[in-house]
Amino acid sequence: MTEFAAGVSAKLNIRLTQVEAVLNLLAESATIPFIARYRKDQTGGLDEVQIQHIQDEAKAIKEFTERKTFIEKTITEQGKMTEALQDKINKATTIAELEDIYLPYKPKRKTKAQTAKENGLEPLSQLLLEQKELDIKAEAEKYITENVKDADAALQGARDIIAEAINEDADIRAKLRKLFEDTATLQSKVLEDKKEEAAKYKDYFDFSEPIHKVPSHRILAVLRGFLEGYLRIGIAPVEEDALYDIEEKYVTGNLNASVEQVKKAVKDAYKRLLQPSLETEFRTALKTKGDEEAINVFAENLRQLLLSSPLGSKRILAIDPGYRTGCKVVCLDEKGELQHNDLIYVHEANRKYDAEHIIKNLVAKYNIEAFAIGDGTAGRETEQFIKQMQLGLPIFLVNEDGASIYSASEIAREEFGEYDVTVRGSVSIGRRLMDPLAELVKIDPKSIGVGQYQHDVNQFRLKEKLDATVVSCVNQVGVNLNTASKHLLSYVSGIGSTLAENIVKYRNEIGRFTDRNQLLKVPRLGGKAYEQCAGFLRVKNGSNPLDESAVHPEAYKLVQQMANDLNADVKTLIGNEQLLKNVDAKKYATEEIGELTIKDILKELNKPGLDPRSELEQFEFANIYKIEEVKEGMVLPGVVTNITRFGAFVDIGVKQDGLVHVSEIAHQYITDPNEVLKLNDKVQVKVLEIDLPRKRIALSIKQTQEAPQRKSQNTNTKFQTGGVKMQGNNGGNKFQSNKKQEEDLSNLNVNDALAALKKKFGK
Repeated sequence: MTEFAAGVSAKLNIRLTQVEAVLNLLAESATIPFIARYRKDQTGGLDEVQIQHIQDEAKAIKEFTERKTFIEKTITEQGKMTEALQDKINKATTIAELEDIYLPYKPKRKTKAQTAKENGLEPLSQLLLEQKELDIKAEAEKYITENVKDADAALQGARDIIAEAINEDADIRAKLRKLFEDTATLQSKVLEDKKEEAAKYKDYFDFSEPIHKVPSHRILAVLRGFLEGYLRIGIAPVEEDALYDIEEKYVTGNLNASVEQVKKAVKDAYKRLLQPSLETEFRTALKTKGDEEAINVFAENLRQLLLSSPLGSKRILAIDPGYRTGCKVVCLDEKGELQHNDLIYVHEANRKYDAEHIIKNLVAKYNIEAFAIGDGTAGRETEQFIKQMQLGLPIFLVNEDGASIYSASEIAREEFGEYDVTVRGSVSIGRRLMDPLAELVKIDPKSIGVGQYQHDVNQFRLKEKLDATVVSCVNQVGVNLNTASKHLLSYVSGIGSTLAENIVKYRNEIGRFTDRNQLLKVPRLGGKAYEQCAGFLRVKNGSNPLDESAVHPEAYKLVQQMANDLNADVKTLIGNEQLLKNVDAKKYATEEIGELTIKDILKELNKPGLDPRSELEQFEFANIYKIEEVKEGMVLPGVVTNITRFGAFVDIGVKQDGLVHVSEIAHQYITDPNEVLKLNDKVQVKVLEIDLPRKRIALSIKQTQEAPQRKSQNTNTKFQTGGVKMQGNNGGNKFQSNKKQEEDLSNLNVNDALAALKKKFGK
């Protein structure tokens, strides 16, 4: 796609040489993570986001070019291409403009206008368009035939011809499209006979908002109500404005009978043809906009979740809590391998002693180093039971969204076919604590619980974006070649599912990899795949110390040269800050490996294999366990579990996340919660209101902080553990306290949105 480089460069304002380099590398099957990490010298240091934009823009330009070629060919074959028409096509910059030009030449089903033309009424339509003073009835009677019953039918046919001509006028369509963009509103009304059934859409029973202002979550909510048959929707500007824009071109004479006929044709053209057509176009555009924003929200949340802090290789006792059915317990070794499983009952007084005895024995027998407890049903109570035993080990509540999906999946059956789903779920909880990324890649991202309207959006685009996010995260962190599952390996640059399976089979045959070069012995893993994946795969304690780092094998000779010049060996050079300070990047730059890559190599040698994820911190909720115990004015520690455009959901330990509306996050004005919050942030929140019937909790972060004018501080204040603090309500910022807040919060009535945005009750 390098032929599109100039257009991409102009559109994205990125140097042509950089765009050409990226497109050439992509054409050679290089992956985006590989290009961003190991081909910086060729791309001028472009990051993954910029490279993705180049790929997307090149694809869009290719689609435009192919459509333009098709339209030119079709019109030419019809014998209707003219210099003026070709010039118009050449000046078009969007697919919509091309389609407007093509509309009169596009094959279509038989229209009213075509029927009128077949009935010989085109001369009458031309006569009317001249808008002269004449006896139109007498003129129309001249066209009465077997198919045209009377003068009125003749005039109607003539108006149909005029209406179609107006509809196919590219200039008029462009003018009205601009009017729609600037002034059209999205409107919805409930179907009268569906009011009761449509209760969850009550905020949209009589709704109107300019399309250039309506946020993505409201677009998707209205469209869902429409598709489910509860709402009528419309997208249109003020009709008089649209008619004025058309009449300005088509109504040219003083008021007379002919002018009246043209005005009727104008109105018909707009109401029957133009408005429905543009409404469909803008509905599609709004849907695409809503989809993209929702997908981007989901992808950003997924990225933050995948890059959650890992506990690392520890021996874990993991518990999937339950009341009546008991708590399923598993013991995992440092590699996440299942050592033992058991069942305890901690919520029945007469069985607590036995449960304590089992836990103590397992901790001793398997040298347990930490507890992982699922945070769903009975999670907090099980945490308290373990705490009361005072075993002196760290205890972590682990988000178990998606664990049940994993436990019933083909992947889980493959890994633990002899165990039931409860054991598999417990293993997933334990492994998620050790390494969230390695475990979460086994679950369909849509089931992880951090999305916004993910079931409403374009599913192909969603999968494409989420897969790209997973690939980016996996390659950013790097993968241990000797412990990674085939599912994790499949996301490594250049590998995929078949090669991942081959790597695992080969690993099982040889016991373990001792150096990266052994990858070339894996069946079907050739030189290109090796080039793409080697730098992202780590060999711990192998024969070459560089195999444990992100230094690519193609640069090993260069590192050896650096070590020789410093009279040291490579092992001594790694991690030796003093030695590395003496390396002049410019001295080692070549055509193949430039300064940007060398600086990356030096940075990596300083801290080889450094995990970009932060260290895991312990966290404690306040001593409350259910929504009924939450009171207005409480200040509580919480964890951010989901971020949307309208706010952030925070877990305060009562099995129901609360919402911090975007207006209650920071003292300064923000439009996106991501400006100051990230998933898994520990924050303090103040309870503004509890709505028990609807199980809603309104929270504020900013009301736990001083305003900036009194004391400068980071808006993302970390929590302080311990107890519950009560405060006054500062005037009572409740659900109804702010029109914008009320509007956005009320939109959460849509059941599926709540399901996607809130943590689930129970299993």
